Amino acid sequence: MKVNTKRTTGVSASTVAALMLAVFTVSVGFGVVLPLLPYLIERLLGAGVEAAQVSRHTGLLTAVYTLSLFLFAPLWGRLSDRRGARGVLLVGLLGFGVTMLVFSFVESLAAVYAERFLSGLFAAAVTPVAAAAIGNFTTTEQGRARRLAFVSMAGISGFLLGPMLGVFVTRFAADFFTLAMPAGSAAIPLAATALLALLVASAVAFAVPGGKGHDRSQKNAGAAADKTAWLVPKLLILTFIVSAGVGVFEVGLALRGKQELGLTPYQIALMFTECSLVMFAMQAIVFSPWFKPDTTRWLIAPALAVLAAGLFLVPQASDFTLMLVVIGAVAASAGVLSPILTYWISAKAGSAQGWQLGKQTAAASLGITLGSAAGGLLYDVAALPGASFILAAGLAALGLLLSLGLPHLLVLRNSCSRPVSA
Repeated sequence: MKVNTKRTTGVSASTVAALMLAVFTVSVGFGVVLPLLPYLIERLLGAGVEAAQVSRHTGLLTAVYTLSLFLFAPLWGRLSDRRGARGVLLVGLLGFGVTMLVFSFVESLAAVYAERFLSGLFAAAVTPVAAAAIGNFTTTEQGRARRLAFVSMAGISGFLLGPMLGVFVTRFAADFFTLAMPAGSAAIPLAATALLALLVASAVAFAVPGGKGHDRSQKNAGAAADKTAWLVPKLLILTFIVSAGVGVFEVGLALRGKQELGLTPYQIALMFTECSLVMFAMQAIVFSPWFKPDTTRWLIAPALAVLAAGLFLVPQASDFTLMLVVIGAVAASAGVLSPILTYWISAKAGSAQGWQLGKQTAAASLGITLGSAAGGLLYDVAALPGASFILAAGLAALGLLLSLGLPHLLVLRNSCSRPVSA
């Protein structure tokens, strides 16, 4: 019998590139807006606005965006399972582009709240659906693992580059077109992001297949029959725990750097840059050709242990150098866990890729929202210094206990058919 040795993953390079660009775009949109919000709020509220008001509205506007992701990501994911990924991605990108364009003209705080909710609604149609498309269209485990990591890395790149791209585009437009923009105006970077979303939507329309991909229901039929139907909910809980830890970590990092260590804005920015770069590098490594996807299940518990230890040690880091070491440990563990959890949820989702990965986006959004809130509210608890970090470390330790039996249960079906590397 002739063996077909054609190396194929069922998804073209152009499709992967379009999906990565889609996720990159919504991440850039979030990254562009976040540092501009305080200045925009100050301009809209007028002279004499208190710093506390600016901080409160900044936090609430960010929470509105993540709340919208939490509410709508599973619904968009289920729709993509029924109708295919391309149509949902197009609606998400076009809607996101329109809301960003409208955002560049709004002149009231109420309109900003409405825009943040709508932007989150349409962004929820992009990230989980792009991951679901990878799960549906990829035919080998190695190919799916690597491409899911690529999509995740595109999201990190967008968030990391968003603020810098916003500044660059604003300066370029001001110099080249001699535009005079009012202080705190976000019109140019928002309009540029809207244009990017529309261009990427065109790429998705041509590059992403219109069908629903491969039906994995038969391949994963054994998963429902071997009493492991609870695996995906457990992975979703771990996603929430990791995201909550990251939320506490990011807010606490900024507060500790400024209020306790007396770091400069440049040093604080450097810490966040290190965090993003380490996460990016770890995601590139964990699903590189050096690792088989099936073996990544053994990394979940050790990564959670490192995450718990790192969060616990953040309040103990007494200077900038020690903070960089601790940040590296937390970022590395989160960077390992995020793509691994996404991969195994996809591997166990069967034909419900959009629904399950949408729920993962919802779990991550809820974790970030609650973690960020806890990081701010519990930071100054006098009775327990570093309370937010200790709480997050305890939550990560609980996740470690929850994950101890996973390697023996997370086993790929049809293991006799060896996957080929992409």
